[in-house]
Amino acid sequence: MSTQFLSKLSQNYIELLGDNEYYDVTIEVGEDPNVKILRAHINILCYRSPYLRRILASSKKNKDNVLAHIKLPNISPEVFQIILKYIYGGILSLNDHDTSEIFKILLAADELLLQEPVDYLQKYLIGNKSEWMEQNFELIHRTSFQSNSLLQLQQFCTNFMAKSPEKIFKSLDFTSLPEQSLVQLIKRNDLQMKEIEVWEHVLKWGLARNPTLLSDPNNWSENDFKTMENTLQQLLSLIRFFSLSSKEFLEKVHPFKNLLRRQLYEDLLKSHLDPISDPNNSILPPRKIGIEKIIDTKIVNLEIASTISKWIDKTAIVVNSKFDHLRELYLPYKFQLLLRGSRDGFTPKKFHELCDNISHTVTFIKVKGTEEILGGYNPIIWNSNGGWGKTKDSFIFSFKNNNVKDAIISNVTNDLAINYWNIHGPFFGDDIIIYASGGENTDYDCIWCKKNQYEKRIRDTEDRFSMDDYEVFQIIKR
Repeated sequence: MSTQFLSKLSQNYIELLGDNEYYDVTIEVGEDPNVKILRAHINILCYRSPYLRRILASSKKNKDNVLAHIKLPNISPEVFQIILKYIYGGILSLNDHDTSEIFKILLAADELLLQEPVDYLQKYLIGNKSEWMEQNFELIHRTSFQSNSLLQLQQFCTNFMAKSPEKIFKSLDFTSLPEQSLVQLIKRNDLQMKEIEVWEHVLKWGLARNPTLLSDPNNWSENDFKTMENTLQQLLSLIRFFSLSSKEFLEKVHPFKNLLRRQLYEDLLKSHLDPISDPNNSILPPRKIGIEKIIDTKIVNLEIASTISKWIDKTAIVVNSKFDHLRELYLPYKFQLLLRGSRDGFTPKKFHELCDNISHTVTFIKVKGTEEILGGYNPIIWNSNGGWGKTKDSFIFSFKNNNVKDAIISNVTNDLAINYWNIHGPFFGDDIIIYASGGENTDYDCIWCKKNQYEKRIRDTEDRFSMDDYEVFQIIKR
């Protein structure tokens, strides 16, 4: 059996640090005008710090009794005294230091190859000072990628860039990113960027490293393409080219086709010209966009939001394409929540309070006891004054089992698209009927679907139903 008395040992070694008689090395730390000479002991320094062992190997006290002397200009006297207390006594106190000082302590520990405090301080900063890290992101990012030991900080930076790339690209010169950092970022499945933006940033990064190249590839020589290909060789295979739309492929990739492997380009071309051809099994899937960036919903998924967005923009949807699962979702809009029944109530009065006089809204209705979702798009405003809202751009829809493959989308056939009344909820023509027979302050009790002003029947039955919940969003261009 053995017992460790480490507290007393630590105390004695810290007392030794204050010794004025037996020291055998002096350390000059800092730069003018903040320079200080500290006393220490070679054996302790060598066994605690591989870096100090290396530089002290040629600076030992000689036989004429001249003290060894080393200089550490990159570390301030205040920080080095904290480091010395750790080296001698294993104590690292952070209570009296602000975050910028703690970060300097981490960098000093990293320079001295003190892995134990390096690991601890990285974890401490990430767990307790993440807001400061985000505010000082350029410093954290630049510094961490200059070291092979600050891997936790590197991961923090990559995670933050993947989650909030727009913040980074506005505050940080993207072209200054080290290749290692850019590779780690582009690898991420959860990078919250459109793939066309990823491709454009990669090209911009490559051009910055080849300033003699013109921005227009039509003016490039064969050697110019080869130079750019060599610059981007680690990045090209990480771009999800199959996620791009036909328009994006034609305008943004085709001019740079000589950068791509011939077979990759042929496969891409085939995917756009022959959508029922078989895709290559090695194709990377589209990135996973966080639903919270697009829509705060309890009812629908991103695929449904993408389908509705396409119909709002009248974007053609390729049917039965074998590449559908590889294509990026069409999400040009943020769905701003105006009303949720389970949060705000199911009365017409609350609907009109929260949604009147707001244009470009989408309503989703979850049918009670089923996975069926109904709804409609209203490009004009809601009101409770009575009469009709006239527009030719409205449509209604239904999804069975929360699945876009079963979608029915029905455009208005005349301009009587929206029905206004104070006891009505989101009431589309005479096709989606929602109202409260007891008045505007009571819950909806009359809900059903018919076919009148819209081109298709969106339900197989005209029976009345109840809703589990309903949500109304205003769509806003991202």
